[in-house]
Amino acid sequence: MTHLVDLFWSFRSPYSYLALPRLMALEAEWDITIHVRPVRPLALRQPDFFEREDPMWMGYLLTDVLRLADYLGMPIGLPSPDPVLMQADRKRAAPDQPHIHRLTRIGLAAAETGAGLAALHAMSSKIWSGEDWTADGVLETALTGCGLGAGALISTAETDADRLDAILMANEAALTAAGHWGVPTLAYKGEPFFGQDRIDLLVWRLKQDGVQPAGL
Repeated sequence: MTHLVDLFWSFRSPYSYLALPRLMALEAEWDITIHVRPVRPLALRQPDFFEREDPMWMGYLLTDVLRLADYLGMPIGLPSPDPVLMQADRKRAAPDQPHIHRLTRIGLAAAETGAGLAALHAMSSKIWSGEDWTADGVLETALTGCGLGAGALISTAETDADRLDAILMANEAALTAAGHWGVPTLAYKGEPFFGQDRIDLLVWRLKQDGVQPAGL
């Protein structure tokens, strides 16, 4: 019996990006299926989020993300451009968002094919490379390179926007129902495990529940 683990994930979260190799290994090593459920970044779900944070929060975040990437041996650079366009003071999202909705819909479309993790990894590796990930063909090449039909995914994201947006709203409601608001959050049987540093705790819970390694 394969067990289901929900993954609530955002394209703007550096911790979501840094968790991906371990999440892919987790799905390969255990008798689980990770159900990829993209959500919008907090800047859109909670527009006043950055106005409420301590001024030291952003400085610590940058320090910790760079340190963690070094520890994990993963490349990282500030997204260029930011997936969420912010106002001049960087405290609220701008009214017009040219990138994040398209990215999220592609992620949603990929999740429907069962290749959500592969798509997230391919796309976020470009977003967090520090290079211009919006240049012609960058995301398409990344998706094709990991065996995904980039053209079909992008077409679905464009033509099925309303349907995918409804799934997005359902994902965000499910994240709330699981008891959290942040990403990455893994949810197993309704229990949330927030943060890339809680993956080991999820494995502990899976073992408690009798989940077996893959192939047994």
